[in-house]
Amino acid sequence: MQQSPPINIKRTIKSFVLRQGRLSKSQQRAIDTLWPDFGIDMGEAQVDWEREFKQKAPLVLEIGFGMGQSLVQQAENEPDKNFIGIEVHKPGVGTCLKDIERLGLNNLKLMNGDAITALEHMIPDNSLLRVQLYFPDPWHKKKHNKRRIVNTKFVQVIGDKLVSEGCFHMATDWKPYAEHMLEVMQQAENFNNMSEDNDYCPAPEFRPTTKFETRGIKLGHGVWDLLYKKN
Repeated sequence: MQQSPPINIKRTIKSFVLRQGRLSKSQQRAIDTLWPDFGIDMGEAQVDWEREFKQKAPLVLEIGFGMGQSLVQQAENEPDKNFIGIEVHKPGVGTCLKDIERLGLNNLKLMNGDAITALEHMIPDNSLLRVQLYFPDPWHKKKHNKRRIVNTKFVQVIGDKLVSEGCFHMATDWKPYAEHMLEVMQQAENFNNMSEDNDYCPAPEFRPTTKFETRGIKLGHGVWDLLYKKN
């Protein structure tokens, strides 16, 4: 099937601030030794993901996986799927690579860079079963709201990359951002809310609960999951 030309969503305002931090020796070792097997370099050409994974399986993309604990757990729990994780911060990439090696996973590949670049150039249209965006930076201050990654153009691109009836799953622990996500998605013509009440869903079984999330729940913090199916 001929791919449609990539939608240009270039922006001068980024949804992240690059705070690399110091790599530990073990994180650096993991990047030096494991990247050739489990890393995908950023580029401007579409990737043949079936060849990269050496197995034909549904493809799941997680944007901003942090240190990678929940992503690794999902890849371990769902060996019948191939997972791609994109993260801008190298310490998280190094830690995630260590866990991939420790668990002997063959269904998880990592990218270190801007997810917008990967979506524009490297991910074919109609190729993703699920896109996951868990706890992105909410940019709390009103003057910074424009930096939020969830916007109309971003959602349009996610829709292009998902297969028919594919799922876009967002989660946040900041209620104003959850409301913003809901407002943006309500305007997206090619998505249906999977919530019976047309708002938020219970956390699905496939999303692991992180230690950070568990600690927040014990302190009375809320978490809002939004799941949308592509038409």
